[in-house]
Amino acid sequence: MIVYADTKAGFRQDVFRNVIANKIERKMRLRLGTRTGSSEIDSWRNSLQHMDRVIAGDEIPDDAGVAIEYRLPASSKRVDFILTGRDDAGQDTVVIVELKQWTEVQDSARPDIVRTRLGGSLRDTAHPSYQAWSYAALLADFNEEVYSAGVQVRPCAYLHNCADASVVRSAKFDELMQRAPVFISSEAGLLRAFLAGHVRKGDRGALLYRIENGRIRPSKQLADHLASLMAGNKDFVLIDDQKIVYEECLGRIARSRARAGTKEVVIVEGGPGTGKSVVAINLLAELVGQAQLNAAYVTRNAAPRDVFERKLSGALTKTRISALFQSSGRFQNTARDAFDALIIDEAHRLTEKSGFYGNEGENQILEAIRAARATVFFVDERQRVTVKDIGGRAEIERWARAEGAKVTHLQLASQFRCNGSDGYLAWLDNTLQIEETAHPLLDPSEFEFKVADSPVQLRRWIEAKNREGGGKHSRLVAGYCWPWTSKRDPSAMDIVIPEHGFEMQWNLDRHGSAWIIEPDSIREVGCIHTCQGLELDYVGVILGPDLVVRDGVVITDPNARDRYDKSVRGLKALIKEDPESGRALAASVIKNTYRTLMSRGLKGCYVWSVDEETNAWFRGRLGAQLDEAEAAPHPFVALAPEEAALSPRAVRLYDLSIAAGVFSGEQVAGEPEWIELPEPFSGGSDYFVARVDGESMNRRVPSGSWCLFRRMPRGSREGRVVLVQHASITDVEHRGRFTLKVYGSEVVRDRDGEQHKRVILRPDSTDPRFVPIVLEDLDDDSFQVLAEHVATF
Repeated sequence: MIVYADTKAGFRQDVFRNVIANKIERKMRLRLGTRTGSSEIDSWRNSLQHMDRVIAGDEIPDDAGVAIEYRLPASSKRVDFILTGRDDAGQDTVVIVELKQWTEVQDSARPDIVRTRLGGSLRDTAHPSYQAWSYAALLADFNEEVYSAGVQVRPCAYLHNCADASVVRSAKFDELMQRAPVFISSEAGLLRAFLAGHVRKGDRGALLYRIENGRIRPSKQLADHLASLMAGNKDFVLIDDQKIVYEECLGRIARSRARAGTKEVVIVEGGPGTGKSVVAINLLAELVGQAQLNAAYVTRNAAPRDVFERKLSGALTKTRISALFQSSGRFQNTARDAFDALIIDEAHRLTEKSGFYGNEGENQILEAIRAARATVFFVDERQRVTVKDIGGRAEIERWARAEGAKVTHLQLASQFRCNGSDGYLAWLDNTLQIEETAHPLLDPSEFEFKVADSPVQLRRWIEAKNREGGGKHSRLVAGYCWPWTSKRDPSAMDIVIPEHGFEMQWNLDRHGSAWIIEPDSIREVGCIHTCQGLELDYVGVILGPDLVVRDGVVITDPNARDRYDKSVRGLKALIKEDPESGRALAASVIKNTYRTLMSRGLKGCYVWSVDEETNAWFRGRLGAQLDEAEAAPHPFVALAPEEAALSPRAVRLYDLSIAAGVFSGEQVAGEPEWIELPEPFSGGSDYFVARVDGESMNRRVPSGSWCLFRRMPRGSREGRVVLVQHASITDVEHRGRFTLKVYGSEVVRDRDGEQHKRVILRPDSTDPRFVPIVLEDLDDDSFQVLAEHVATF
């Protein structure tokens, strides 16, 4: 939808008369039904004066078409400035100009992302060339008039207030520059030449009219692209009743198209791991890829959209299929039946209002039903985890009836997560006192569930499982009971449990919504907002003080949640107005949150609570448990003493955890076990194996690794990775005296001129939290270099 359209001559006259911003603002209200803030009006006035100077002169014809604030098909995104006409060959051409008022641009570690000042602070945002190119791709992929007529779409970006192009044009963005060049404040002439090179002849806005009235339908090229992405993708293979539900949904969607004026609403219910998302993605692929229908996959939560988009594309950046993945809050102003079908995953998370402040639109369920001929809702009512979640079966039925839609109910029963154990989910409902079931005790043979002694141990277990994953991920998650301090201070820790020496950051910033599949996010903790609708190999759950057990009763406390957690916002007022209903809703939200977190694992769930009585409650609900040795064995071949005497690769293995942090626990090595090293390693009395925990050496030694050590030979230790013992230093986390570091030393003089040796133990990590340990006034009784690191297994 185009907000403002005119010729170049008409646009320049509106700028000259200083009415351009007011015209756009008025048309925004009339065409899009939205009100515009003063800052955006000022930005139009500023940026469009710059564009007026760029297109002045005879190089660009006066009858070229100009459009401003064009809302892209299948998207809520708007293009800042469009110029249309014909090139030298007479080919219809659209030039997209992304306008930016940025004065500075900084680099970001994330691909296709830069940092600039937005809303008063430096923030990550898409590179302007990426934005312009993605808008061009949307137009070319979804507007039938553009792709069927072979209209050329040429994107670029104009940073008219920016004087330094060193960051936006750095070598890492070369590919983006080829797709969509960037022009800065001193390059108005170059931008004019770029525009004139593509628009040689005017069309009096005829192409704008054709685009405005073009049918919104995915192109054959996009359909083929999506089909190729799905082909052979094991993550989206349909099994058992998933296939039946899939075919039933396709039948209802076909019926909505066959009968004019018919609306179809399908409600698919299923618990965790029943494959709701698998069916949803397959429906999207079939509707777009084979039938070439205008369809979209929709969630309120960004995490499933971003992860499934990434899994399909296989790229680290958003691709051409981005427009197929939509937010549930973008259908407020969508025309009735604009979509052939909407696939609403995680529909239980839909809310009444939309927008950042929750004050936009009428009702997300109603808006989705109105926007499509057929709407498929995937629902699990026990995953409603915020006060504002309204997407239950009854509410969907109510709005479907109000819109005259025919409602179909389908069920996904087979459970493939949690090792396929329906018993585990029943036990979880019983243990969290959501529902009384016939599963008071959990059989560990059905699903691996363990209660850690500390958050440090929980982290070790998950890190070990993540290394074993073979492509699957294991991650830590937690109840939202700790403030997001690192949002403003990237060096700060969020989840800090000082009595255990435990501190980690939330995942909520650096990796965005796709946190769960980022390789290095093992060092961060997820929450309900970034893992719901997704699955892991193993999940480690930290329970906060919002859920504790007292004398066998599960007690919830919404006040123990962080004050910025929107999940429980509005509860205080509700409890004051209706105490019984308010407390019942609070209990439901908190219990459902932990039920959802604890059902993310395909193979296992490990937990630890800040409350010891709660840990004891979970332990008491377990049947025969796996012991630690059975659950996490070392990777070596064990030898009997008589076998060790005959093997040239035999060494001792000590059950001793060494810290790659500060100094590890005050441990006493137990009776060593004989193991055999893999080839080509040789054993001997000078060698031994032990486990290393911690992240400060993670470039060479990942946390939880088993390492081979050689007792320290004579000679220089400088630059070697060594195992050090210090008798008078005890680390808070591990309560002890061993650490692994890169050894360094220097001679220093004191005030009296006497020389002393200073030892510097350096970490080997890119993480700035880890700093060297400096030791002075050493003596042989308190400080020893015990061994040299040889290999990591």
